[in-house]
Amino acid sequence: MITLILGGARSGKSSFAESLARESAAVTYIATADSKDSEMEARIEAHKRKRPSGWRTWEGDIASLPDEIAGMEGVLLLDCLTMYLSRLMLASPEAEGTDEAAWDASEREMLESVGMIFSRAKSAGKRLIAVSNETGLGVVPPYLLGRRFRDTQGRANQIAAGYADEVALMVAGLPLWLKRP
Repeated sequence: MITLILGGARSGKSSFAESLARESAAVTYIATADSKDSEMEARIEAHKRKRPSGWRTWEGDIASLPDEIAGMEGVLLLDCLTMYLSRLMLASPEAEGTDEAAWDASEREMLESVGMIFSRAKSAGKRLIAVSNETGLGVVPPYLLGRRFRDTQGRANQIAAGYADEVALMVAGLPLWLKRP
């Protein structure tokens, strides 16, 4: 069973995903954030403090995540797909370049990586709860990297939703179920 939890900033995505995961005895929390400054470091620490002490945490090489999914134990809580994609994108020299063909190839690789996470979880029979930001509801970003990120995140969410058995959109801390078995 794969559950995708979408929503905007501070919509309650992570809290809701964690409440679903708490129903299981064993949980592997897949942490995708990278602390680049003290504010982000504080956010990561706050997330860590909220997690039950018995949960395992995976904080490996982000590029290896698709290959490691099948070997993880318990319910997998991926928080979040947006940070995963952001890290892949920031590592791509094509992300801010003007060579559209190079960018298209790089974006395809990133989206294939997203698909592999969900495909491998499904084929391994894993219970995966994935959190992702819905970035397409706001204004069009005024710069190239922002527009590319918004578009790629939207495509990644579509891939994830295609694999998901259930999808919820979080609004004001409440789940609006978009897809259920």
